[in-house]
Amino acid sequence: MKITITTGTGEGPTPLAAFDQALLDAGVANYNLIYLSSIIPPNSVIERAHYMTPPDEYGHRLYLVMACQRVEEPGTSAWAGIGWTQESTSGKGLFVELHGSSQGEVEQAIDQTLTSMIASRPSPYGPIQCEVVGKACKDKPVCALVLAVYKSEGWDD
Repeated sequence: MKITITTGTGEGPTPLAAFDQALLDAGVANYNLIYLSSIIPPNSVIERAHYMTPPDEYGHRLYLVMACQRVEEPGTSAWAGIGWTQESTSGKGLFVELHGSSQGEVEQAIDQTLTSMIASRPSPYGPIQCEVVGKACKDKPVCALVLAVYKSEGWDD
């Protein structure tokens, strides 16, 4: 299975409008989002790329792991990140989704969380990887998000 890591940031008159702009920026605005937890299935390949929504998938279900942070106070920043690790032979692995007020805070939380999760499992996981994005709030609410997109399904599937 190919899992695409995509990022988006947005700004708007409300936090929800900023979230919608971030979804547009990430290429996934016209889906019904189905949130997944932290497990990467065997035989998965992680690809960092901008997600491109095919026009015929408007309204489909989109299965994903999402890290999202929204802020509306001027002078603050929204940061979100997804970290992951995989077994080199099977491709199975773990995702974590975290958010905070700085890049360093999010990266540190990703490392600490995955290190703990790896330690409690017998699998030989590889190095920790991550994708982090942020946006500063000037005068309107902002949103930062990172998504691990698994697949989409129509309603007749």
